[in-house]
Amino acid sequence: MRTNLIKKLGFSAMLMLAFLAAKATDGYFSVGYGTINKGLAGAGVAYYQGSLINGNPAGAVFLGKKFQFGVDLFNPNRKFTISGNPSGMDGTFGLMPGTVESESKLFVIPSFGANWMLGEKSSLSVSAFGNGGMNTDYPVAGFYDQSSTSLGVNLAQLFGNLTYAVKLGENHSFGLTGVLAYQYFEAKGLAAFGIFSSAPEKVSGNGNDNSFGVGFKLGYLGKIADNFTVGGMYQSKVYMSELEEYAGLFAEQGDFDIPASWSAGFSWDVTDAFTVMADVKQIFYGDVKSIANPMLPNMMEAQLGMDGGAGFGWDDVTVFKFGVSCSAVERWIFRAGYSIGDNPIPESEVMFNILAPGVIINQLAFGFSKEVGNKGNQFHLALNYAMNNQVEGPNPLDPPAGQTIEIEMNQLELELGFSF
Repeated sequence: MRTNLIKKLGFSAMLMLAFLAAKATDGYFSVGYGTINKGLAGAGVAYYQGSLINGNPAGAVFLGKKFQFGVDLFNPNRKFTISGNPSGMDGTFGLMPGTVESESKLFVIPSFGANWMLGEKSSLSVSAFGNGGMNTDYPVAGFYDQSSTSLGVNLAQLFGNLTYAVKLGENHSFGLTGVLAYQYFEAKGLAAFGIFSSAPEKVSGNGNDNSFGVGFKLGYLGKIADNFTVGGMYQSKVYMSELEEYAGLFAEQGDFDIPASWSAGFSWDVTDAFTVMADVKQIFYGDVKSIANPMLPNMMEAQLGMDGGAGFGWDDVTVFKFGVSCSAVERWIFRAGYSIGDNPIPESEVMFNILAPGVIINQLAFGFSKEVGNKGNQFHLALNYAMNNQVEGPNPLDPPAGQTIEIEMNQLELELGFSF
């Protein structure tokens, strides 16, 4: 038994060192989904209690009959700074110097989940949740669009999951989720880029356009010792219909699929009242051309909207998360979490990413659950802070001026939930 404990301690220490060396973030996805998971900074792929809202589908079979809903108050703060004057030379696209903050600062994002047991060995669950706040609203015509007094984009996504989970023996389970997705998108202030587009009238200012898509998720959960559980899940790319009103902006004629991802981790009950968990997650932004294609040389080699058209230049990311849960106080459960990483945006891609400055590196989380009324009824709270970070790079469309562009972001979230 002492040997097993030493092995587990060694494994935990190696993962903690990996956290310190890691360079990753979640990009435009939330740090976690559902109030319980968010209070752990998204950790818990091997922790079934946080699995109902977009968690490991294999965990649902251990939840019993359960209903949960939550409301997230999301406060992202974004700004950009242009340093240096434009050159004014023919064939260049210099920007006016100064600092501009996005005016859209508060979003309300709901979630809901329900799980029903189908006998003792299987379950069926449904959940709905949003991926929102991916909005910038700068009160300037920053890209010289004479038809708009502001600059920005708005991308919102709604997911519906239907999950079937089954136990294999007492200690192992598998889950399969069908994923339905809806998203809408709007861009404004980008009409000046029409000269680079295959469809100039479908670059900017066309109001909200929407698309629908489908995908799937597979999950596994296995208890390999009385107090030690491992888990893993894979989510496929969600193939979305094209955003036709922005077919001249996004690569592949308006295609904006949702990238695939995988997660793996462990959950260790150090005592009956104290659990440690750690995850690693990878998101494949590079497989979606509208997200991954770089600005240059693509803008000079292919028109916007074509397969090789310029995108946001995002890289794949790998995320490391650590969480702890403590239930030592009767009727209370306290949680904390930490996610560390590197942003997906290279210095060479800052110009287009004025619109989507997803540069967060470190995220901290705190949460708790309080049993209320009948046994099994719980109030949940999660508080998340994404520490301020910035990326600075050159204006690639005005090299003679030597202009620099700095994009900056931090986030604060408060989520309230209830389960019964």
